[in-house]
Amino acid sequence: MTGGHRLSSHVRALVAAAALACAAPLAHANVYALVEEDGTVRFSNTPDDPRYQLFRREPAGYELRDPADVRGVRNPGDMRLRAAWGRADPKSRLFANPLLADRPYQGEVVQAAKAHQVDPALVHAVIAVESNYNPHARSDKGAVGLMQVMPDTGRRYGVQEKELRHPATNIRAGVQYLAELIDLFDGDLKLALAGYNAGENAVLRHGRRIPPFAETQAYVPRVLRFYDALRVR
Repeated sequence: MTGGHRLSSHVRALVAAAALACAAPLAHANVYALVEEDGTVRFSNTPDDPRYQLFRREPAGYELRDPADVRGVRNPGDMRLRAAWGRADPKSRLFANPLLADRPYQGEVVQAAKAHQVDPALVHAVIAVESNYNPHARSDKGAVGLMQVMPDTGRRYGVQEKELRHPATNIRAGVQYLAELIDLFDGDLKLALAGYNAGENAVLRHGRRIPPFAETQAYVPRVLRFYDALRVR
């Protein structure tokens, strides 16, 4: 069994995936799903690509997460197509991700991520790409610190440029900005990351698409690769 669907939003992805799973004629088979780069969602009971992830397991007991269970947590990078987390609290699992335990600044990341309901694995992915965990990093354009926050962006949140040199403050400002971008672009993680790199106005000017800037075109997939390696599965 295979299928493909072009989806454009968080809700449509969830609803379409659930509908296809329920309509599937297989009564006793695992169902796998993958999301292509262009947003196409594919299903198969005989996965032939290592990118497929378990979507539904038989016998019953593993099924698509109820969206109400994760309403308060942004985790758009998984495209909502992973198996259920069983009886575990989704929030506690995100914020207790063992893959992040030894990462630098984990305490500061978790604190900011909880405050703004962002997956801490995503925050670490951004930090890794932006500064490679160097709190003294400064770009030619003036971006500062771990999350390479622009001084103008920091001032949006009442943070002065000199304060951005402090890791905890830098992370708080960067995560708040990232959270706002995720909201602005309706949970589309690619657009949110493009906005983080090039500015939200650049994404809006290009019709809510990733701007055709070489740096941004390279930045988005690089962050997503880090995120995929670090996120809860």
